[in-house]
This record gives sequence, structure tokens and C-alpha cells, in this order.
Amino acid sequence: MEIKIQPPKRCGCANPTEKCEEMARTIKPAKVNPDATLVFDVRREADFAASDEIIPGALWKNPDKIDAWIGAVPRTLDVVIYCVRGGEVSNSVVDRLQAQGVKARFIEGGFEAYKAAGGKVSRK
Repeated sequence: MEIKIQPPKRCGCANPTEKCEEMARTIKPAKVNPDATLVFDVRREADFAASDEIIPGALWKNPDKIDAWIGAVPRTLDVVIYCVRGGEVSNSVVDRLQAQGVKARFIEGGFEAYKAAGGKVSRK
């Protein structure tokens, strides 16, 4: 039997399994606390412009221009991102952020699921 040594996860916990809580890709909508975490709205520009709502305190970041802003994202804070429905846009942004060592997760089901779960919203 061959023993494979796996490198530590980016979270630094040295747990080589995919069950590492620090590396979770998603967060349940009801568990999002915008007052206690850095939140990025990564809805595409047209979707962001078409809506008059945002999660309080969220910063809009254009996902199509991630190369321009990814370097300024803090590596020491937990980051929660969301798009409209938690699909392709959120997945691609989380991939990029995690590859750069950012503790990033996206809201399961996106902004729509967050609102349906009773999450706080504000007008832009």
C-alpha cells in the first residue's frame, strides 16, 4: 500500500481532507451575518444595476474585473460573496479567491436565497 502525503490546506489547519470547515466553499443563507464579516456583492454589472437592493455593508466588486481588485482582498479575514443565485459567477470568484489564499465562501443560492431566508437587505 502506497502512502500519499497531502499538503496542508490553504486554511493552515493541516487537515488533508475535504471536510475541513475552514475550506468550505459555501455558507447557508441563514448563517450569514453581514455585521460580522466582509461581504462582496459579485453580481454581474447588469444584474447589480437592475436591482435596488444589497446586503447591508456589502461592497460591489465587478467579477469581470477580478484581476484589478483581487490583490487588495485581505487574506486574514473571512470573506462571503454572493451573486444572484449562487451559481457560475460565485463559483468562479471563490475559485480565484481561494487560489490566492483568501478564506472565501459564497452564499448557497445567492442573493435570492439570502432574502428568502429572511436576511437583512437595504436599498442601494
